[in-house]
Amino acid sequence: MKDLTNLDAYDVGFDIPAKPGMNEADIQTPCLILDLDALERNIVKMGDYAKAHGMRHRVHGKMHKSVDVALLQERLGGAVGVCCQKVSEAEVFARGGIKDVLVSNQVRDPAKLDRLARMPKLGARVLVCVDDLANVAELSDAASRHGTEIECLIEIDCGAGRCGVASSDAVVEIAKAIEAAPGLKFTGIQAYQGAMQHLDSYADRKAKLDIAIAQVAEAVSALKAAGLAPELVSGGGTGSYYFESNSGVYNELQCGSYAFMDADYGRILDENGQRIDQGEWENALFILTSVMSHAKADKAIVDAGLKAQSVDSGLPVVFGRDDVEYIKCSDEHGVVSDPEGVLKVNDKLRLVPGHCDPTCNVHDWYVGVRGGKVETLWPVSARGKAF
Repeated sequence: MKDLTNLDAYDVGFDIPAKPGMNEADIQTPCLILDLDALERNIVKMGDYAKAHGMRHRVHGKMHKSVDVALLQERLGGAVGVCCQKVSEAEVFARGGIKDVLVSNQVRDPAKLDRLARMPKLGARVLVCVDDLANVAELSDAASRHGTEIECLIEIDCGAGRCGVASSDAVVEIAKAIEAAPGLKFTGIQAYQGAMQHLDSYADRKAKLDIAIAQVAEAVSALKAAGLAPELVSGGGTGSYYFESNSGVYNELQCGSYAFMDADYGRILDENGQRIDQGEWENALFILTSVMSHAKADKAIVDAGLKAQSVDSGLPVVFGRDDVEYIKCSDEHGVVSDPEGVLKVNDKLRLVPGHCDPTCNVHDWYVGVRGGKVETLWPVSARGKAF
């Protein structure tokens, strides 16, 4: 494997899409580019918000899967660490120097439990979600075997309808079992309401969160009554962080997409009815694509198709233009409606992906640009780490 710190060993157009110092116009496409100015402004803005509201911010590593971005979020935004969805993904961040890592998911497979229990030896605080008493014994056995400590958050199903327990009684029962188990520590509650993050209406999102907050508050009260006051009550995403941070119940946010933004999140509305990508957050992530054919007078064909993006949340949007529109794609081609014939072969377009998380996961590199120049390349460190 080539040395990631020595880009001179890489060939542009084969190993990497660009090198620092190149003009943006010469970047090889399709690839992911980051507007570093916009990215930094987003990170600072969320960091300032969290600090002003007395909240910890644990950034969601599954969004960008990049150690470099996570370290930037710590440095500029005061992030306390990351949350991840898979053990292998979490291990990438722990190996990369992130010192506070939450697997915001359940871990049940014996091999994965073993890897999780070894992660504290990398120098990181390691937390995991639990929603089943049987999992407590599994985690305890693994931690005891390696002489480590695993901290546990009990996951509450507060509306997503996936993992998590539904009752306060179950929360208290599992918390007691964790406290009694060797190698484990009860640290708090995981309560992320994922089902409402992309609802367009602010009022609809608030209604869902009001229900979730009441449910979480009940669980916190039950834990306190049992002498098990939670250290952390964690949750909140880009579509809801203002609700959790003003709830008086949560003390940690888990926002992810705010840093990059995508077309699906951009469509949701803030309290004043404005799209959140037109004031609250800036688009910082783009798929850079090139026109490869214009044989049809009213259509330009670009080199970013299905293999360069995820379209589960809709097609990408051409950034900063309303004269052309990305209308469909196949494996290797994207079709851009160009009724006035304004595009030419080799013209480049910035596309805002429909869904940033899975789009980032199909690329190896981020190309950081500033002022029309390539400033840096960052690997998508945890790409493919789905175990």
